[in-house]
Amino acid sequence: MDRLTLRRPDDWHLHLRDGAMLAAVLPDTAAVMGRGIAMPNLVPPVRTTAEAAAYRERILAARPAGSDFTPLMTAYLTDDTDPDDLAAGFETGVLTAVKLYPAGATTNSASGVTDIDALTPVLERMSELGMPLLVHGEVTDAHVDIFDREAVFIEQILAPLVVRHPRLKVVLEHVTTAEAVAFVREHAPQVAATVTPQHLLANRNDLLVGGVKPHYYCLPVLKRARHQQALVDAVCSGHPAFFLGTDSAPHAVGRKESACGCAGCYTAPVALQLYAEVFDANDALDKLEGFASLNGPAFYGLPPNNDHVTLVRRPGSRVPDRLDVDGLTDGVQPFLAGRPLAWQIAENAPHASEMS
Repeated sequence: MDRLTLRRPDDWHLHLRDGAMLAAVLPDTAAVMGRGIAMPNLVPPVRTTAEAAAYRERILAARPAGSDFTPLMTAYLTDDTDPDDLAAGFETGVLTAVKLYPAGATTNSASGVTDIDALTPVLERMSELGMPLLVHGEVTDAHVDIFDREAVFIEQILAPLVVRHPRLKVVLEHVTTAEAVAFVREHAPQVAATVTPQHLLANRNDLLVGGVKPHYYCLPVLKRARHQQALVDAVCSGHPAFFLGTDSAPHAVGRKESACGCAGCYTAPVALQLYAEVFDANDALDKLEGFASLNGPAFYGLPPNNDHVTLVRRPGSRVPDRLDVDGLTDGVQPFLAGRPLAWQIAENAPHASEMS
């Protein structure tokens, strides 16, 4: 199979930032994706419906000319989130979901949740509305090894939460472990998961062997090869609870390549091509459209996109080396910068589903 046409995909986990960074990175996503779940961990975070509406307007204003990319907005859950405000945002179409960051778990998460049990009224209201909870699934206890934080979160927090709120729709974001895959399979369709290209293509050896590679560093951190294989098996199985979420997270090169480098991989320029490599290598290209274009909309109760994107097997292109950003002397370096690509996105894609 050297040519693959699929419905236009969506990105169900995306960091677009703000200001000059937003203007620089949005075109890479808008060129391929129809919709994207915009993460709310700005500084300050997007906590209310009004703040989400204002951020949406900034995203729309930054779209390239002619683009119809649709941002889907989220609110940043805090210890004092107002359930009435969330309900109003969801019912008016401003908010699509709510994002749970355990306080201190990742970039710009200092204002996150410190006691999820105290949020029972919020979660009950979301259950009534059918409003999804998007979870950064890691504990932040200092005594828990960073490689175990996801598995411990599932055991201690997520499993009890799903039992207490059986109607609450949950997305376990950027899953990284065999334990997470097993949990999602067991609790679907209530629970679903996004999977990133970096967690499918790399493991902790890629991050650490031969020297620390700061552009492989993300949170949750890359895990053992057996966990990587569990993710590959899950997405290539065609299971409907797993869908595309890049967690594309741009940082200035100087903030990545520093004594305390930022977590995040910028994958938006080539995300679909990288996913295609994974599915191709596992003889599962026929499952790529479900993962990229159908499973996410089905979980969120939205129709798939009507238009299409065509991928062609055409060696010769490479991951871009750098993205220029106004005001940054060093720009942003994409994940796997300079690496050859086996697949390219064809221009003038036909508007019919075909595989050949």
